[in-house]
Amino acid sequence: MFRHFKLIAAVFVALLALQTPAMAQGKMKPFVLASKATGALEAAVADTNAKLTAAGFEVVGTYSPYSTATILIVTNDALKTAAAQSAFGAYGIAQRVSVTELNGEIQVAYTNPTYMASAYRMASDLADVKSSLGAALGDQGEYGPANGLTDQELRNYHYAFLMEYFDDPSKLATYDSYADAVAGVEAAIANNASGVTKVARIDVPGKEETYFAVGLAGDLNNNNEKFRDDAFIMSEIDFKDMRSTAHLPYEIIVSGGKVYALYARFRIAINFPDLSMMGDNSFMNIMASPEQIRKALTLAAGGEFKDNK
Repeated sequence: MFRHFKLIAAVFVALLALQTPAMAQGKMKPFVLASKATGALEAAVADTNAKLTAAGFEVVGTYSPYSTATILIVTNDALKTAAAQSAFGAYGIAQRVSVTELNGEIQVAYTNPTYMASAYRMASDLADVKSSLGAALGDQGEYGPANGLTDQELRNYHYAFLMEYFDDPSKLATYDSYADAVAGVEAAIANNASGVTKVARIDVPGKEETYFAVGLAGDLNNNNEKFRDDAFIMSEIDFKDMRSTAHLPYEIIVSGGKVYALYARFRIAINFPDLSMMGDNSFMNIMASPEQIRKALTLAAGGEFKDNK
């Protein structure tokens, strides 16, 4: 009997060893709270920047979608290596660190690397990056939806029936080569014809793949353009006491001679998976946003917008 017990125990331990790190983590949430404090927003941003730099992160861009928030786009060698090893790894080459002022309190938070690694179907779980961010900024726990999602749920995520998965991106533009595509995106964003501004650019090492972080702005008095505006969208969906500011900014990905972006029904839902379909602070209030965002990003990629996805 004892020999049988030892055999069963050995098999159980072996099965645990075969689990991937993401499987062992269980349910995950999209954001991590680093700290809460009082003080000035500008000082908190400077302090956060200094801590990230000291920890070996490269701050490649900053974005302030509204006066009460600043987002830092960061990368490091581990993120670049993981991106190079993954199909469309450019989506995961950066993490977003947010500093948000709410009711006199400063919230510092960041995207959860392990959650994003699963959502972007990466080869690495980015657990080392999460540990590095926690050591640099703090880790008071994950937050976002009431219930988290497992690695398997994230890798197969879509908000609802017939809505987009990770591998259903918008195809924004096509060029003759990778070099032409990168140059075309740079030129189109610089033209700023669609209210899109460049926040950061990171080239994936050893691959013909580039990540652009972009800000979206639209005329709030225009019933179409307001639905692509970052501030307007966040005013509708980011309403909890712990803000999810690090949802922003969006990204454009160049891969070879093609330019892509995650469709907004996936890109928004992956960070707000518990957002209701109807009612106050719901997807219904931004129903026009996915196509307005796709239009803005298409023009920012130098592509030709067509009404059907």
